[in-house]
Amino acid sequence: MGGYSSEHHISIKSGNVVYKYLDAEKYNAYRIVITKEKWFYLDDENQELPLDKSDFSITIDGRTIHFDCVFNAIHGTPGEDGLMQAYFELLGIPQTSCDHYEAALTFNKRDLLSALKPYGVPCAKSYFLNKGQSVDENAIVDKVGLPCFVKANRAGSSYGVAKVHKKEDLNAAIANAFKEDSQIIIESFLDGTEVSVGVITHNKEVTVLPVTEIISENDFFDFEAKYMGKSQEITPARISKTQESKVKEMAKYIYKVLGLKGYTRSEFIFIGDEPHLLEINTTPGLTEESLLPQQANKAGISLGELFDSAIVEALR
Repeated sequence: MGGYSSEHHISIKSGNVVYKYLDAEKYNAYRIVITKEKWFYLDDENQELPLDKSDFSITIDGRTIHFDCVFNAIHGTPGEDGLMQAYFELLGIPQTSCDHYEAALTFNKRDLLSALKPYGVPCAKSYFLNKGQSVDENAIVDKVGLPCFVKANRAGSSYGVAKVHKKEDLNAAIANAFKEDSQIIIESFLDGTEVSVGVITHNKEVTVLPVTEIISENDFFDFEAKYMGKSQEITPARISKTQESKVKEMAKYIYKVLGLKGYTRSEFIFIGDEPHLLEINTTPGLTEESLLPQQANKAGISLGELFDSAIVEALR
């Protein structure tokens, strides 16, 4: 848990929930915190012990502990963008999220949408911009229209995201997005019902969880809406049977097409009955309030079962 991004504190919360609900009779669990400055084991008295990066081991009272499996609860870099996955792959340690290439692909919103277009996955119109490029406001508006969304390309939890209603507000939103990433994506506004769909591998089967409808009190599903109670999250979503069937089928199709593993949570907006993909999270939030645990609960899967299944699948 932890990580290097703005989502560090959310990841710590997720990791602590996983630690709390893992079956203590089945697993010897250790909390490992990843920061830019240091990697360490955090014991139950919150004392820190250094971790050996050469083999991802810790030493307690002269005894070296090597881990059988890593439960990845890092949101953002380096746990959601493929860096930790590649590291564990090199060390031969199973971990609960998807493999390194798939993690890197899904974390990069621009690359993800480009990769899925040949598979017929509908998405918003988009305009790409890199730091240092000149900003052509007219070209942006001509391509995506107004209002539009300006997003950091490689960030989560709605950091670096703004909804822009007027052309003269574009530059401020772009500058804000560049605080999170050197690449941004500007997307057309899709006016429809927003839903979130969790997909997991459970008992060897790819399983789509009940769909959640997102209703934000703010202009969109931003950080406040996600983490500070400024939204309604309704599970199961109040959508038609046709919409439910289509979005579940699409989420499962994407999971299989991309060769994903572990948990994913995909965000869609309906235009009519057609779900349009916004993004995919491959290490979604795992707190009691987070969407994926809410969805699992509606499916009759407890937090303990949910976390256990990820480890069982990783070891398999």
